[in-house]
Amino acid sequence: MANDELKAVVRDKYGKAALKVTGGAGASCCDATARAADPITSNIYGCGETAELPAEAVAASLGCGNPTALAQLNPGEVVLDLGSGGGIDVLLSARRVGPTGKAYGLDMTDEMLALARENQRKAGVANVEFLKGEIESIPLPDASVDVIISNCVINLSGDKDRVLAEAFRVLKPGGRFAVSDVVVRGEVPQEIRRNVEHWIGCVAGALEEREYRDKLATAGFESIGVEPTRVYRAEDARQFLADKGVDADAVAPQVDGKFMSAFVRATKPRRRG
Repeated sequence: MANDELKAVVRDKYGKAALKVTGGAGASCCDATARAADPITSNIYGCGETAELPAEAVAASLGCGNPTALAQLNPGEVVLDLGSGGGIDVLLSARRVGPTGKAYGLDMTDEMLALARENQRKAGVANVEFLKGEIESIPLPDASVDVIISNCVINLSGDKDRVLAEAFRVLKPGGRFAVSDVVVRGEVPQEIRRNVEHWIGCVAGALEEREYRDKLATAGFESIGVEPTRVYRAEDARQFLADKGVDADAVAPQVDGKFMSAFVRATKPRRRG
């Protein structure tokens, strides 16, 4: 799929998801299962984290991880969330960095931006700004951000090298890259991979772990780590795979343990000398 076509698909899916939330219908990027039972998006945030957030911010969460819980966020820091959606991770980050810090959210979907700004208003959070733009071209100056987070959005980009280069550009020396993303570990036949990726991320695009590490290194990052946070099994996607004409039992040996949500971290080197 060409990058422009991929962006149009993502924009359409997430725009509809935002409208479902504002219409009170709840959000689900994929139609595989009800969101409450979805092993991808369910039980990611603790009740203590979300108790003070607008219900719409929680309902619009379509990620597969909790980068704000895993990333080290300190008072006074500037945080940027790539693909911020309804704003849940931005609002949580703003709480962590405090009034002397700031949390930016970047999204290309008008409906999600409108929802996020309304959630910010309801939460009464001042140290937040939502920006319209694409993660391949971040509308912030060089070396202006301490921490970049993202919640299973980079896998949706058709130009991940550009995303990582932009992340490196806007980070300050010593800044941290701390994202949740879908990662593949090992080889999987292409047709099976395509079906499983559609179940996990709605749009295929997950990187193999070694490729992710290589791309981060090429962008200039160091201290690269990939930590699995939730491993997916064919059993979890049995009904979805059946609808695609795939026997979950038959593909389990080729799938189980290979698709996962992971916390991906890296650091921009400090200036030498």
